[in-house]
Amino acid sequence: MHINRRTALTTAAMGGLTLVAGLSAAQAAERHPKIRQAIHALEAAKDDLQHADHDFGGHRADALRECDEAIKQLKLALQYDKK
Repeated sequence: MHINRRTALTTAAMGGLTLVAGLSAAQAAERHPKIRQAIHALEAAKDDLQHADHDFGGHRADALRECDEAIKQLKLALQYDKK
């Protein structure tokens, strides 16, 4: 089967449009994307704190506890929104 350049480009463009449309639908379905982003940011900060080679002037343990509590509360908030 021979595929010319125009057919290949058209197929690629249609695939790209389908991907963008799918992402847009997923984003539209997401009611609170900033809360999910905050959860991911807190999880990343927690990972950095856990793997650091110092204790941030004695604040690491408290910061880790506060990250855990913030993540917990944000997840509860998202669950409450579904009810």
